[in-house]
Amino acid sequence: MGRAQKVVLAYSGGVDTSVCIPYLQHEWGVEEVITLAADLGQGDELEPIRQKALAAGAAQSLIADGTQSFITDYAFPALQANALYEDRYPLSTALARPLIAKLLVEAAAVHGADAVAHGCTGKGNDQVRFDVAIAALNPKLKVLAPAREWGMSREETIAYGERYGVTSPVKKSSPYSIDRNLLGRSIEAGSLEDPWVEPPEEIYALTQALDQTPDQPEYITLDFELGLPTQLNGQTLDPVTLVEQLNSIVGKHGIGRIDMVENRLVGIKSREIYEAPALLVLIQAHRDLESLTLTADVTQYKRGIEQTYSQLVYNGLWYSPLKAALDAFIQQTQTRVTGTIRIKLYKGSATVVGRRSPHSLYTPELATYGAEDAFDHKAAEGFIYVWGLPTRVWSEGER
Repeated sequence: MGRAQKVVLAYSGGVDTSVCIPYLQHEWGVEEVITLAADLGQGDELEPIRQKALAAGAAQSLIADGTQSFITDYAFPALQANALYEDRYPLSTALARPLIAKLLVEAAAVHGADAVAHGCTGKGNDQVRFDVAIAALNPKLKVLAPAREWGMSREETIAYGERYGVTSPVKKSSPYSIDRNLLGRSIEAGSLEDPWVEPPEEIYALTQALDQTPDQPEYITLDFELGLPTQLNGQTLDPVTLVEQLNSIVGKHGIGRIDMVENRLVGIKSREIYEAPALLVLIQAHRDLESLTLTADVTQYKRGIEQTYSQLVYNGLWYSPLKAALDAFIQQTQTRVTGTIRIKLYKGSATVVGRRSPHSLYTPELATYGAEDAFDHKAAEGFIYVWGLPTRVWSEGER
């Protein structure tokens, strides 16, 4: 089923993407498969992955370092939007997809490929995110998805790969499907498919079990400038280092686990486990700083924007006109979101215990009930009369 002569394949080193290499060549007649592994801080040793692609028949095996861009161009804009899909999931995995799509499109241009490919199946969200993002960046580029069409079971896929030299682990592999990057981990499948089953401790890697966490609380400070985190505990850090260090500090206290049944775009409910220590605490701190620096109407209106933004990212519409329009709104709101947040970390909870900002709208003379109270209490009576007038008129009309 020849669809392209030269293809750039998004490559992770797993069974599906490895089998995609011979499948594209032998079943679809692709002459040259170039693999691309994106380094997004997942901690894997990428050289063995690169070599595995070559052993599986790839003409070239590329590694693209996207760690810096991942944080500054994708994670931090989502942070400014306080993006939480269904009010819980901070999109730690979803945010990587538009960047990987961008790297694929760029590699296709450099190497003269007429198509790109991925190993997504037909049941997940990632197929949508890749296909739509690639279409937005280069609508003329073909997108191939062999795993969505080959109809093989897991066992059949492994057997097919072995026919063409794709090695699979000798020992029984983990039943879990795990995706990791600098922002966190997502874990699914295996026993987790039963929403009644408690996740076993073995699945976690970034967060400590509560009985293993310190018995004393730890206090940290986060400094923001224009809605972006710049300092951790008073030390200025580059974005990648800040996220790495915060992941370690927060995860040590058992903070950052999410166990949820989420609604996938394709209409399926899926039980998902996430670890995202740094990102969850950053969103919590950022939102709290906004409560100090934004007016009430902006804060409240922005909540609706944030929900729409989260759905757009989750549903693969990072590169869309509405997303760009929301970005402009969000950036405007961040011009005063500068200040420091103090957080208490203890036994699985992160609690904001202090906040300050040069743009604070909190006025002590108006808020206090002490002798310094400057609020005009007499003005309240007239305000309440006017505010309640529609209700009063309605009530009288009912009688």
